[in-house]
Amino acid sequence: MIRLTTQEEDALKAIWATGEGNVKDILGNMAPPLPPYTTLASTIKKLEKNGLISSRLIGNTYLYKSIITESEYKKSYLKNMVESYFGNSYKNLVTFFAAEKKLTPEELRDLASLIEQNNNHNK
Repeated sequence: MIRLTTQEEDALKAIWATGEGNVKDILGNMAPPLPPYTTLASTIKKLEKNGLISSRLIGNTYLYKSIITESEYKKSYLKNMVESYFGNSYKNLVTFFAAEKKLTPEELRDLASLIEQNNNHNK
């Protein structure tokens, strides 16, 4: 998956929040500061060109909706980040956050417990 700009990610998040809607609807689901209407419309067209959203014409208005779910996007984004910056190792990712003191010992124990639970469920 291509890397999105912050502006594109913000638009995609608003599209997920909207479900399906026109540019004005999507703009209404964005957090301030709001982009100009025409900028958002251009960003939406770029997302469509890149295959992340689809559109349909109703009367003289285009309605847009996401083709990719938020969960699918997060998985792809995280996978690319781990491959690019952490040698394709999720252990290196967690080690980085622990070393940067972004995870507390309690959070690390919770993560270990979740991993163990998931491994027991998959047996």
